[in-house]
Amino acid sequence: MGTIVVAPLGKIAELAVRHRCREMLSLVAPRQDFHRPAVISAARHLILGVNDIAFAGTGKLVAPGEEHVAAIIDFARDWDRQAPLLVHCMMGVSRSPAAALLAALAVEPDQDDHDLAQRVRRASVQATPNVRLVEIGDHVLHRGGRLIAAVKAIGRGADYVGDSPFAFCAAPERP
Repeated sequence: MGTIVVAPLGKIAELAVRHRCREMLSLVAPRQDFHRPAVISAARHLILGVNDIAFAGTGKLVAPGEEHVAAIIDFARDWDRQAPLLVHCMMGVSRSPAAALLAALAVEPDQDDHDLAQRVRRASVQATPNVRLVEIGDHVLHRGGRLIAAVKAIGRGADYVGDSPFAFCAAPERP
């Protein structure tokens, strides 16, 4: 167990039902209006109001900060892993893949960062994890630059061609 489903906003209801998710992490613009799928408990739904930007100081936009990363990590550590965790942002390409990486490391901290990043790349050619979330997460999770290097190694994802949700295992396969 321990699947993480990454999705764009427009697919959350469908994927929550299809994958039998009970918990959801939403990274959306502040005051973004959307409906939580009925199968997701309000108690196990974390909404973070952050924009998809990589640096602070952009006026009214909210850059991901250490408090957002800490909330992702705390939420993931409380995930029971009996049902998949649904992680989404507007397009499912940048904020949610980054948050999914952090969630996977929060629940399985001994795994190899490069292996994890490769699992994400195999699951999604479009994923381009938000650099700011990755950098802050690397620091908060005490990765020593390994997560940053792993995400740099997989490079920018393919150009966006439409909604392409994906899923991957939070932990590496055990022999």
